[in-house]
Amino acid sequence: MNLHRQSAPSPSPNAVSHPQSGSLAPDASIACNVPALPRRAAVALIDGEHYPQVVADALRLLADRFSFKGVLFLGGTEKIKSSRLEDEALGLYGIPVLFDSDPCAGLARAVAKFHPEVIVDLSDEPVLGYKERFRLISESLARNVSYIGSDFQFSPASAARLCVSPSLSIIGTGKRVGKTAVSGYVARTLKRTMSGAFSGPPVVVVAMGRGGPAQPELVNWPQEELTVEKLLALSRQGRHAASDHFEDALLSGVVTVGCRRCGGGMAGEPFVSNVVEGVLLANSLNPGFMVLEGSGAACPPVATDARLLVASALQPVADVAGMLGTYRLLTSDAVLLTMAEAPTISKARLAALVRAIREVRPEAPVLPVIFRPFPLESVRGKKVAFFTTAPADHVPRLCRHLEGEFGCRVTFCSGNLARRSALRRDLGARELAEAEVVLTEIKAAAIDAVAEEAAKRELPVIPVDNVPVEAPGERAGALEELVQELRELATQRFERGA
Repeated sequence: MNLHRQSAPSPSPNAVSHPQSGSLAPDASIACNVPALPRRAAVALIDGEHYPQVVADALRLLADRFSFKGVLFLGGTEKIKSSRLEDEALGLYGIPVLFDSDPCAGLARAVAKFHPEVIVDLSDEPVLGYKERFRLISESLARNVSYIGSDFQFSPASAARLCVSPSLSIIGTGKRVGKTAVSGYVARTLKRTMSGAFSGPPVVVVAMGRGGPAQPELVNWPQEELTVEKLLALSRQGRHAASDHFEDALLSGVVTVGCRRCGGGMAGEPFVSNVVEGVLLANSLNPGFMVLEGSGAACPPVATDARLLVASALQPVADVAGMLGTYRLLTSDAVLLTMAEAPTISKARLAALVRAIREVRPEAPVLPVIFRPFPLESVRGKKVAFFTTAPADHVPRLCRHLEGEFGCRVTFCSGNLARRSALRRDLGARELAEAEVVLTEIKAAAIDAVAEEAAKRELPVIPVDNVPVEAPGERAGALEELVQELRELATQRFERGA
């Protein structure tokens, strides 16, 4: 697999006024539905469905807010009489105009040529529909350029460069796509295979969650070991003891820093988070490598040297490769498609999703994977109750895997770990009384509900990891190879300051 990402040009810090092709006193009768902003270097998106004079007047009207350095013509010639549009464009619009049959390629050229801080969208249907507009928004944000329309505005996500070690962010396209399980696998793989001289831990994971701590906290440092009993004690203190950083620490045995976030924008920006403070705490440990884990579809608001996107093969194509899923693809170096297993998903549907991803990011590796449960302790010969967040049609397959690979007998299973009302009913089921051991993922209500019920029944609780493996038909070893390539890519970029 070859990993590389096109670097996005940085916005120019200097705004330069564009030449005016005449003066236009703003007319009170002309509505301009854009909020007042500081004057910024801009590129306008225009089309030929508007009369040229209407567009030219709009550009002059907006000149008190934007310093237009150029224009990208998106197509449409219904209102344009000239057959020599490209030759006459400067005279028509008063500023340099770029033409490109591919709007995305044209926007990339415009950003590279004019270095705008913002793209100003003066186009409309039928030239620019909803789908096309989201694609251009994604292209703009991926190049760290804001995008503004008459009644909307998108800003690039925060990306402060803070990490003192090579770093990888692992982000998702939503909740329950297996991102934390992937993060744990990546952290374990790096910890096992990393070499070199570093004074701190080989790997530190910085994870943010909606139930994270008010102040970033260290787990598994320096010699403490996290256990289910310790998590239960935290739960009884009112903590969310199944938060992602606890899951990473318990299942992977790596040092973690727990953070919190509230809200998540369409491009993945948290409204409030303490991730910056968490990264600074991680920096103080002098780790060999840092893994920053997103939360749901929210991304860590700190720049990393490489990025891995985790999406579920069960998601609609539009969620992964449309809207602002496109932005996440454009800013990622590789994609894992989880839960890519028949009969839940057909080969045709999986192939369609892979094609859609490659249309956006043809150079990025796309690897379908599946998850398999892995108890952290031996359960051979035991009767077990198993609690998971897996989709209902996956649960029987997971139970068969536990029995076949680990020699236990699953007497009761529940896929309702993230559905509390249904979980309460499951915890009262008569079949639960047959179990000698409780197996549970460390997610959702695993501690405050499942572990609490097990404690009442005096049943031991054994955590279960979800281990990603290559989907059927994929080459064995491809996943570990991808992790190592991401590590090498991140290290190369870190060393050259990219």
